[in-house]
Amino acid sequence: MMREELNKLPAASTDIFERLRAGELLRKDDPAYSRFAEVVSRAIRLCVQMNATATDVDQVRNQLSKIIGSQIDISTTIFPPFYTNFGRSIYIGKHVFINHACSFLDIGGIIIEDDVQIGPRVNLTSENHPLDPGDRQTLIPKPVVIKRNAWIGAGATILPGVTVGENSIVAAGAIVSRDVPPNTIVGEIPAKVIKSL
Repeated sequence: MMREELNKLPAASTDIFERLRAGELLRKDDPAYSRFAEVVSRAIRLCVQMNATATDVDQVRNQLSKIIGSQIDISTTIFPPFYTNFGRSIYIGKHVFINHACSFLDIGGIIIEDDVQIGPRVNLTSENHPLDPGDRQTLIPKPVVIKRNAWIGAGATILPGVTVGENSIVAAGAIVSRDVPPNTIVGEIPAKVIKSL
């Protein structure tokens, strides 16, 4: 699902999944929280099964397609193990490569456009928590978008609400807390622009 689709949802929806896609906060006392918890349990169970049983990239692609609820293009390769806590809010384009041991926390939405390369042990997290200790259990969903032809280096972490621009490179080990302009290389902690391409 592309970012435009994420933003075209009804403002006053009662469906917990539509509300999450619209960026509404999620609290444990939400009347529909049990539906959310069921999806999380399913994603965890299916990820464990996929990582334990998939013996080739076709099996990983097919099993991950079931987890995310849409068919991943045959041109895309994902190496196991792969981890997600929700699954329903991941979009993966064509000609994408995702290396070993990546973790996608996708409650807020993760969009991977075409031709993206993702190194091993990359963390994409689209959810956060309030600073207020009294409200710390609440989830704040904010989508992560990786634009076309970007390359995310080994062990990098992309934080909630960040867009990595087209053709950009995130250096290995970087922690990215703000948008990455197109055609740039970012690195360090927190990540900053090192070079323009």
